[in-house]
Parts: sequence; C-alpha cells; structure tokens
Amino acid sequence: MTIYSSLSASVAGLNANAQRLAGISDNIANSSTYGYKRMETDFHSMVVNGGQLARGTYTAGGVTTTTSRLISTQGQIVGTSNPMDISVGGRGMLPVTDQSAVDAGGVLPLSLMRTGSFQPDNAGILTNSSGQVLMGWPLNPDGSLPAVTRDTSAALRPVDIAHNQSVPNPTTAINMGVNLPAFETLAGAAGDPLQLSVEYFGNLGQAETLTATFTPAVPATGSSNSWNMVITDSASGGASVAEYELTFNATNPGGGTLATVTDVTGGAYDPTTGAMPITVGGGDIAFNIGKIGAVDGMTQLSASFGPTNLSKNGSPVGNLIGVEIDPDGTVQAIYDTGFNRPIYQVPLVDVANPDGLISMSNQTYKVSMESGPMFLWNAGEGPTGETQGYSLEASTTDVAVELTNLIQTQRAYSSNAKVIQTVDEMLQETTNIKR
Repeated sequence: MTIYSSLSASVAGLNANAQRLAGISDNIANSSTYGYKRMETDFHSMVVNGGQLARGTYTAGGVTTTTSRLISTQGQIVGTSNPMDISVGGRGMLPVTDQSAVDAGGVLPLSLMRTGSFQPDNAGILTNSSGQVLMGWPLNPDGSLPAVTRDTSAALRPVDIAHNQSVPNPTTAINMGVNLPAFETLAGAAGDPLQLSVEYFGNLGQAETLTATFTPAVPATGSSNSWNMVITDSASGGASVAEYELTFNATNPGGGTLATVTDVTGGAYDPTTGAMPITVGGGDIAFNIGKIGAVDGMTQLSASFGPTNLSKNGSPVGNLIGVEIDPDGTVQAIYDTGFNRPIYQVPLVDVANPDGLISMSNQTYKVSMESGPMFLWNAGEGPTGETQGYSLEASTTDVAVELTNLIQTQRAYSSNAKVIQTVDEMLQETTNIKR
C-alpha cells in the first residue's frame, strides 16, 4: 500500500538525518582538534520497482546515506613555539607508530598523521601527547642516507635523540691565507723563520694545533721570492706532517700571488683548488692555501707578516640543546657549540587516494585497499609538500557551515517526523471507516 511506503520512507529519512547529525556533532566537537578532517554525509535516493507500478501508483523508496572523511583537504597552518610541531605544506603524511609497540620491542605498526606536536619522552624518543611516535630513517654519521626501500616501512625507526646528547665535530678543512713580507726574500735579509699557529679539533673533540713555519730563501743578490713552508702537528708530537716550497709572482699583473707550489712531503697540492690533504694525529684535513694567481690565499707583498684569510670548520664537544626539522624532512640535532648534525630523515607517506585511508583515533590513518599502496618520499620531492616545523595544521571544520547544516538537518528531521505523524493520522482515518 502506497501509504505504508510513505511511512517507511520517512523512517529512512529520520535515520539519514540522524546519521548526518552524528557527523555534524563530531565535526563541531573537533573544531579545535589539530589535524582533524571533517566528516561529510551524502544522501542518496532509493527507488523501489522502478518507482512506477502497473496501476500507475507510486511507491516511495526512501533515502540512504554514505559518510566519508575529507582527508585530502588542507587545513590552515598555525604557528607555534615548539620546533618539533610539524605540519605538511601539501600532500603527504608523517609516519608514526604506537608508543606501546616501541616499548614492547616488537613489530612497529605504521600509522599516518597530517600533523603532530612531538617532544622527547623519558627515553629520548619523539612522542606526542596521544602516544604516537615519530618515525624516520637513521642517517649515517656523515649525514648521508643509507640505501632504503621506499615501498615499505621496514627501515623506519623511532626518532631517538637520547644517543646524540654529546658529539665531537672534528676539523676536516682549514683555509689559510697569509701575507709573507716580500722584503724578507731580498739579498741581505735576516732570513728568520716566521710562524703562524691554527687551532683545530680532533676526532675526540680535543683541541690541537697546526703550526706553519715559513722560512725565506735569501739570495746573494736580488730577490728570490721563494719560501719554505713546514707544517707541524701537536697531535703528532710536534712532528712535521708536510713541507712545501712556495714561489711568488713578482711581475705585473699578478704581483705577489702564488706562482708555484712544490711538494716536498705531505699531500699533493692541487693548483685548481688550492688544497692539499694533510694527515694529522686524528685523521686527514684539507689544508687550503689558495689557488695559483689568487689574491685570497697566500701572498707575498711589501707589508707585514700576518693572516689575511683564516678559517676552519669543527668545534669542541657539544651538548644537545634541541632538535629541528628541515623542509626536506631532515631532523637536525642542535648543539651548544653552534654545530648542527643531521640524525634522521623523516619521509612523507603518499597514497593515490588519501580519502580512502582508514580513519583511526587520535587523527591517525591506515593504508587500505581504497587508498592504494603507499610510497615514501623525501619531503618536497615528487607529489609531496615540505615539512614545516614550529607549526600545526588546524581542524578543517568550519563551525559556521556546521551550524548551518545543523539547522537544515533539524528541519529535515522534523519534517520527516511530521510525515510519520500525518501517515499515522491517515491510517487512523482509514480505521475509522469501519465504524
């Protein structure tokens, strides 16, 4: 009977609007939840028997609903004061795992997050307040990324800063530009050696000293424009680690610049870079005195002896004061000596259909058949956006829109209830016909 189909359709309408109300309530409740993606309820009509019976009567089919979470929608980026508050500017999601799995020491299940506020726990592992642990690839000591598989999370590890509290930063390069007095190579000069010492840092962070001794070649007549350079190392017991013969140009143009460098002992001088490798007590140092004909390296001018360009890398043993994340996902350990060391690479997980991911608690997601397989990208590469520290992604809920939808849903629910009431009255009238 058609009147009964009206009753069934209205009941379906009540259920559909109750379903929409549940999504609206979830959205409003999470309007201040960072990383929350709003729920959307879609209505679909149902048709019974093609909607047309042989006698020309219509049978109401009712309505059904589907709910979906709009995961691919980008929320507003909000600035914060925590360097490890991480958001993603574009596609891609952060890999995380459960803290309970880390504590158990077993298999680490992979979950995905759009944003998270991470702090080191009592074991030094970066964890957020809901117990999600940030995952990344551990980097080699030189900061390079080892060979990893990008279609699986097998190589990902919890980002642990406890093992990076104190590290040495050995010196690997020294640039020495010195002016040698031209008058010291004239006939009749005293020929006294000149010394310049440079501090460097060994593999254990200890301070050591390289001393360069410059001895002029004094000719019988004229000017030799030639010097002998001997480099001694305190880490080698003060022994000589390199010796070179230097000659300088006395013509115009190029007067006072390096003309030739002859190797006596030590690493070979490279005229294209101005560097020579020197083996000291703690390893090798690229010692640079400038290129042939350059004015920013060794010079011989009629001026006093002294450094003109002196620089080096390295620092004493540093204590960890914090960590930050770069736009490419590199986690940098920051030390009180001003030294930064890359320790982890946090990739971004991308899938073909982000809206097909399975929603879990605490704004986390799982890969599903609908989402498609995952791939791990370096942040900022491929389709993924960059990682942004000091920021979080706000909820995608627009409260004004949700309140408007709430009014519409309430009216629709009341209208369906009114139809049920009307059907009830009509059935009552039908019953009264017998009286």
